[in-house]
Amino acid sequence: MATACARHILVKTREEAERLKKKLAVGADFGKLAKQHSLCPSGKKGGDLGEFRRGAMVRQFDNVVFNKPILTVHGPVKTKFGFHLIETIYRND
Repeated sequence: MATACARHILVKTREEAERLKKKLAVGADFGKLAKQHSLCPSGKKGGDLGEFRRGAMVRQFDNVVFNKPILTVHGPVKTKFGFHLIETIYRND
């Protein structure tokens, strides 16, 4: 079964996610922004979710992690939890 390692930043609004994505585009540190802004408990670890299997996350999240290019920040991605900026670190298909 496919596995991947990803990190994310979870916020309440699309606008906040877009604002953070712009900061990342000009060189802001993903981990620091996650610690400062993420609503997910993983924020304390810089947004690191560790390794997980396909199907362990909600569908919208899985679609990004297992189908989009790695080492690129994707989003905002809307889920029932809020808006995510997602970066897949590696993937084993």
